[in-house]
Amino acid sequence: MLQQILRDMYIDPELLAELNEEQKQILFYKMREEQLRRWKEREEKARMEEAVLRKTAGRKQSNGKHVQWLRGKDGEVWVWVMGEAPGDKPYEQISEELIAERARQQAQKEAEELWRQKEAEITKKFRDAMAQEKARIVAEKWKIEIEDRKAAKLEEEKIQEELKKREEEERQKGEEQIRQQEEIRAKELYLSLKQAQQHSQHSDDDQEWEEQLRRSKAADEERSHKARRARDEYRRQSLRAIQKGRVAGLSNLFQGTSLNNVQEIKLNDDSGSPLLSLSAASSNIWERPSRPFSRDVIIRWFKEEQIPRRAGFERNTSRIAQWFHGIISRQEAEELLMNKSEGAFLVRVSEKIWGYALSYRQQSGFKHFLVDASGDFYSFLGVDPNRHATLTDLIDFHKEEIITSSGGELLLEPCGQQKNPPDYSPLFE
Repeated sequence: MLQQILRDMYIDPELLAELNEEQKQILFYKMREEQLRRWKEREEKARMEEAVLRKTAGRKQSNGKHVQWLRGKDGEVWVWVMGEAPGDKPYEQISEELIAERARQQAQKEAEELWRQKEAEITKKFRDAMAQEKARIVAEKWKIEIEDRKAAKLEEEKIQEELKKREEEERQKGEEQIRQQEEIRAKELYLSLKQAQQHSQHSDDDQEWEEQLRRSKAADEERSHKARRARDEYRRQSLRAIQKGRVAGLSNLFQGTSLNNVQEIKLNDDSGSPLLSLSAASSNIWERPSRPFSRDVIIRWFKEEQIPRRAGFERNTSRIAQWFHGIISRQEAEELLMNKSEGAFLVRVSEKIWGYALSYRQQSGFKHFLVDASGDFYSFLGVDPNRHATLTDLIDFHKEEIITSSGGELLLEPCGQQKNPPDYSPLFE
């Protein structure tokens, strides 16, 4: 489903309404990334075409080479010798200025680095001092009477003002020290560069080439290091999920499952419903539409594709999981979770996509996450990159791992049925 949205760069408004704000932001971010990737491809293609055209034009011009010398007033070829023309500086003066400029830039660069370090130390020093002082005042704050709290607040502000004043003085002192060090360092570097110029036998071109070579090697090593670190991080995240036994190779997972097998299914609800014997056999060949457009089509999809994959069943049993519900609306899901504590959840069959919606009870309300089941795996739409072999695997995985880092959602308490027969009965009739 996510790949189709990124390919078409379009999402149905009804489906968009099912996403919460965090899911919307993540989905829009992924769409923006896809737009940027396509733009870069177009730019690279245009650049290559332009390079080819320039190369072709250069070949055409090279067939008729022609050189025309600039001539002076006397009719002879005009020649300029550096240092001899009016207003030209002597070579020694130019060399001195270049050395002095290099020394100044190097000293300035080192001074900036020293100041960044000094500023970080000063900031950390006074931030820690303010935090310790505030912690001390807060600890003592509860011991004093109500009428003295205003005085404690004034004392805290006075101490903070004093600390800020000391911090500013420390900054000014640090700046002065750095400035003095910069001047001394500039002189040292000037003398060093002057001596190097006198004793060096290498040309400036050789030195520049060596410097470019060194920078190129350093850049290559940095890129290799970043790529290696990205691969290690991706491998670590994948291994973490695999070690928990939740993620598996999915493309060949269900090849051995036949849609013509007869299954005995227990409908498990809070009131203890009787066993129903259901068959997954179908007399007609099932071809899934592009999107669900009626309850009958959703029920057909569930029977044809999801029952063979044991969607909604407890692991290694024929009983329906307590958290599984049928085709119910968002409002009905929130009514079921209304009196539950934070961490309660249920999974309902979605009417918007080929998949499910996980409804979650948080402290201040509810959250709803779409679960994409259109492929041969189960994953949250736009939230979690992990792919799970079964719907039960996804639920069990997020009993231990949070769904989003910002929300910290853990699936703690399954929300069962409140009706008899249960709301998922039409899916198994």
